[in-house]
Amino acid sequence: MLVYFGLGLLVAVIGLIGFWYVQTRNVEIARYEVLQADGAIELRAYPPLIVAEVIRTGSRDQAVRAGFGPLARYIFAQERGGEKIAMTAPVTQTSEGSSWVVRFIMPSGYTLDRLPKPSGADVKLIELPPARRATIRFSGWWSNELFAEKNAELLAWMAKRGLQPLGEPTFAYYNDPFTPGFLRRNEILYEIP
Repeated sequence: MLVYFGLGLLVAVIGLIGFWYVQTRNVEIARYEVLQADGAIELRAYPPLIVAEVIRTGSRDQAVRAGFGPLARYIFAQERGGEKIAMTAPVTQTSEGSSWVVRFIMPSGYTLDRLPKPSGADVKLIELPPARRATIRFSGWWSNELFAEKNAELLAWMAKRGLQPLGEPTFAYYNDPFTPGFLRRNEILYEIP
């Protein structure tokens, strides 16, 4: 009986991982070109990106959660007319003084003129210019300790190569909160000259 329970549990876990895999492969990821790779660290060139953004205060965790709702309501047409917009990855977050800028990257087929207008002043649509970014990719839960460790690793790598960050780090989240930590894709990015 215990063997059947174990086999059933194994099949259920494999099924859940398969479902997660299929779901995450259907999400468009922001385009970039890898200029240099060194393990989990890369130098990337990003084209212009159109984003929807909100500004929130509080801790990193509080701000990204508070920012997610209005951005999701915008793309899913819950507070405006028009078509729904597909979810993309990553959701990004950058410190700006005592606030956080939380962004959804718009699918690559859109222009600013073609995107539906947000219903209020909270969500803003902007185009980010092309940029070079130093990045580190890692898995795990979204903890401040993990982010601090990976941020220090990326900054040390950059310092060895004489790369100076142009501002605060951007945190990038590629998965929903229900994805197990070992399957998550997280990144920290610094814009560089």
